[in-house]
Amino acid sequence: MWRARYRDADGREHARHFKLKRDAQRWLDEVTTSVVTGQYVDPRAGEASWDEFTRAWMDRQTWTAGTREAAQTAIQSVPWKGDGIGTVRPSAVQSWVTGETKRGLAPTTVRTRLNYVQMAFRAAVLDKVIPSSPAIGIKPPRVRKAEATMKILTVDQIRAVLDAAGDFRPFVEVCLFAGLRLGEAAGLQLGDVNFLARTIDVRRQVQGSTIATTTVVLPKYGSERTVYVPSELMTVLSAHVAAHGLTEPDEPLITTPLGRLYNRNSAGEEWRRIREASGLPAEITLHTLRHTFASNLIASGCDVVTVQRALGHAQPSITLNTYSHLWPSAEDRTRAATAAFMASIADSADSLRTETGKPQVSG
Repeated sequence: MWRARYRDADGREHARHFKLKRDAQRWLDEVTTSVVTGQYVDPRAGEASWDEFTRAWMDRQTWTAGTREAAQTAIQSVPWKGDGIGTVRPSAVQSWVTGETKRGLAPTTVRTRLNYVQMAFRAAVLDKVIPSSPAIGIKPPRVRKAEATMKILTVDQIRAVLDAAGDFRPFVEVCLFAGLRLGEAAGLQLGDVNFLARTIDVRRQVQGSTIATTTVVLPKYGSERTVYVPSELMTVLSAHVAAHGLTEPDEPLITTPLGRLYNRNSAGEEWRRIREASGLPAEITLHTLRHTFASNLIASGCDVVTVQRALGHAQPSITLNTYSHLWPSAEDRTRAATAAFMASIADSADSLRTETGKPQVSG
């Protein structure tokens, strides 16, 4: 038997036994190469459990409460929680993704969970806990294209929604006519509305699903913005402010009948009431109002950057990835341009015939 050994940077000895000298030497050469190239990983580092590593990793993050909640849900959904992080194999990660899909989770939800798991494994690689990530190359479920799943309200549906909204109508209108997300609408304060300039400032959002978990935080990254809105929306909000006697700039603009901030559950309950009264299908969510707002901007000829800023997307690419199917295609522009060209030619021919009183024929 041949015993190969080496000491790591901390002075700890590592050893293995081999029947052949050449195998022992090959192992030492591999270790030496990994040290020289910066790929060396302490063999015992991967013994830390998934739970232990991810708990310490998450504590180092500067996430918002909502992001932390989503990451925690993803991290705790894996079946290898108590196993050593170095023992997880790609097949186990793929099986987990497949299982999450089979039990009915939406493809976008599974993709989000996989993203957090991949982030944790990448952090383990960077910390030299594992040599490589077993989540690389894992195939997430296919997500349907936005044009196949996105719903846009029709004019008649909008009228039905507004008629059924009742006291929740101001909340509906800032989502529909200013493009605010649920949390952004819930976080509005009186001082965020400039009635003379006809603007709404998005400076915070409400997170949480219950009264106990409701918190007010900064908007999503890149989402702080000023939205330019029509006078008609200002009239609605002005009447709302007068009816509720709001006077202080830091007062919540729209609250529940009990004076509390709306959260995902309470706003969702109101929306389900409106949806049922309006006869809308279940796939029409409160977020559909924001999609309808974006659709109207695009149909009115607004460019990508204008829509991006109005919606509070961090990058124009996010806007394009979500709404590219709503913009006229190159084919549409080609047809429209050619139609206009043909119309101008036809108009010119008609003009000549009118001037001479007879068809203009040559040849």
